[in-house]
Amino acid sequence: MSNSTKNSFCPVCNKEFPIESIENHVEKCLFLNSECETTLKRQYQEDLPKSPILSNKKIKNSSIREVQASTSGTDNNPTTSINTAHHGKKILKDNQTSVKPLAERVRPDSLQHLIGQSHILGDSSVLKNLVENYDFPSMILWGPPGCGKTSLANVIQKMCQEKNNYRFVKLSATSSGVNDIKELVQVSKNELNSFKRKTVLFMDEIHRFNKLQQDIFLPTVESGLITLIGATTENPSFTLNNALLSRCRVFVFEKLKVDDIFAILVNATPYIDLGIIDGSHNIQDNKFKFLIEKETITWLAEMSDGDARIALNSLQMAVSSKSVKEGNSSLISLDDIKNGIKRSHLLYDRKGEEHYNMISALHKSIRASDDNASLYWLTRMLEGGEDPMFIARRLVRAASEDVGLSDPMALTLAVSAMQGCQMIGMPECDVILAQAVVYLARTYKSQEVYRALVKSKDLIKNFKGPQPTVPLHLRNAPTKLMRDLGYAQGYNLLHRDESNLTYMPEGMESMSFFREQ
Repeated sequence: MSNSTKNSFCPVCNKEFPIESIENHVEKCLFLNSECETTLKRQYQEDLPKSPILSNKKIKNSSIREVQASTSGTDNNPTTSINTAHHGKKILKDNQTSVKPLAERVRPDSLQHLIGQSHILGDSSVLKNLVENYDFPSMILWGPPGCGKTSLANVIQKMCQEKNNYRFVKLSATSSGVNDIKELVQVSKNELNSFKRKTVLFMDEIHRFNKLQQDIFLPTVESGLITLIGATTENPSFTLNNALLSRCRVFVFEKLKVDDIFAILVNATPYIDLGIIDGSHNIQDNKFKFLIEKETITWLAEMSDGDARIALNSLQMAVSSKSVKEGNSSLISLDDIKNGIKRSHLLYDRKGEEHYNMISALHKSIRASDDNASLYWLTRMLEGGEDPMFIARRLVRAASEDVGLSDPMALTLAVSAMQGCQMIGMPECDVILAQAVVYLARTYKSQEVYRALVKSKDLIKNFKGPQPTVPLHLRNAPTKLMRDLGYAQGYNLLHRDESNLTYMPEGMESMSFFREQ
């Protein structure tokens, strides 16, 4: 039998190919399944200029290798200038990096350069010790936007690239599906069997997978084939299934502090040729193209609502829109920053956890008779875009649950406020809600009816045996047969203290929901 008819198996994908073409296939397979397969494909598509030839022709292996070399971190372009940031990181100023958002360009590459989240990444913390020892656990990173979840994943990616026994893959649930995960699992098996390399998968926006789709991760995480790092802005208790949560450790990220965002902005200034001045300063003949006062950076850090991405992008927008005068450095003023940032980014999700957190804070402030806090939480919700009818319905509940019979007018006012909101809508109905909120907070409170209702429900739910029947004298008797059976017999219209009748079921005559038993 000739060599042309013989077949051989690829050690990477385990598929059979003719022996004369196996060498070319293995070379291609190794490239496609390398540690940068996902980021490389996307970076190649995003960074290369669009041309009819490249978009309509299949890229040859030699061209792909050129792209790989250009994206691997080694710079062969003699015209590329390199600066050094405050933390010693190289800054590439060329056409490729200038088009990227500043938030992407300044991502840290080590734990030492990661700013913020000291409660989980501080000295001697569990997560920091695990990462430093390359003992990456399957985990869920939960926190608001711009708090450092992706930055931590970027640090782990850099660490994986330094080790031959780790392979890092980055995907997003917004653009990936179950089939992508299945392909990844197959490649991960080949990587582990052939090259003894473990796969670390970073799945951004993991909550975009529904709970059935999330089951695809269970066997691989359980067996240790894949180390899953999921990032989400939604409460994992609601958006991730219990089986996946039991296999992953949840780390809660918090909003970044003002000092943290200030430090991040300061470290980012060399990337956009921006110098910082403190107080009066002569901006003539400065080595930076742009200058900014320290107070302006402080203001931006305070107004970013704990979101470093918003702060960085706002700073980049202000610099990009500023023209440079010949021979002088251009000063970025506070007005330039204000024009590029709006407070519409306030963290509020009308369908997420923050939605329920805010209304809970409002209800509990009313219950505690704190009119100031009640008005604050109402304003936060309205400014975040909450439906005023949702707030109004909750006020009706508070009027009955917490005010009760101590002020019967509270319920009337709350219902009227709800009807007013329905008639005129936002923004005019804001004062209607404010009036109702302040009234409910200031009036007397009584939960007597609410607590009695809770006791009544508890009695019925936990009653042992069949529920008691209605006493005969309390039953209606519209027919002769019913009257003959004793229905309504002995009933009278007198007060219970004078009627000599009982109105509770037999055996429960002395029970009261309005007094302590």
